[in-house]
Amino acid sequence: MSNPLCHFAIHADDCARAMAFYQAVFGWRFEPWGPPDFWRIHTGQSGVEGALQKRQEPLTGTGMRGFECSISVRDVKSMAELIVKHGGHVVMPAFLIQGVGTVMKFQDTEGNIASAIQYLPGVFESMGASR
Repeated sequence: MSNPLCHFAIHADDCARAMAFYQAVFGWRFEPWGPPDFWRIHTGQSGVEGALQKRQEPLTGTGMRGFECSISVRDVKSMAELIVKHGGHVVMPAFLIQGVGTVMKFQDTEGNIASAIQYLPGVFESMGASR
């Protein structure tokens, strides 16, 4: 039995700043939901729910904790430019994974690390996904 990803959460020190970043870079929409400092994320991808929430504990300076998410994009280079323009940082320049696509890692305005991936033609769809 498959257990597909159904939810992700972004932890933020400054929720307004984080929402502005993800809206400007990826076009995501946010809706207040549940407790204070908690927003539902609408990415446009059905079946995967997201949340943005106030960080509960400060970063400890230790290694990465939790899941690392990858976001499918049409053009990694233009995404890198948007990320920097809106206050993020490229932490690993784009590189090709043979047979998969081009990926880069970035840090958002809240210090979270994620990846953006530009799949080679047909790869995204071969995984059963749709745009």
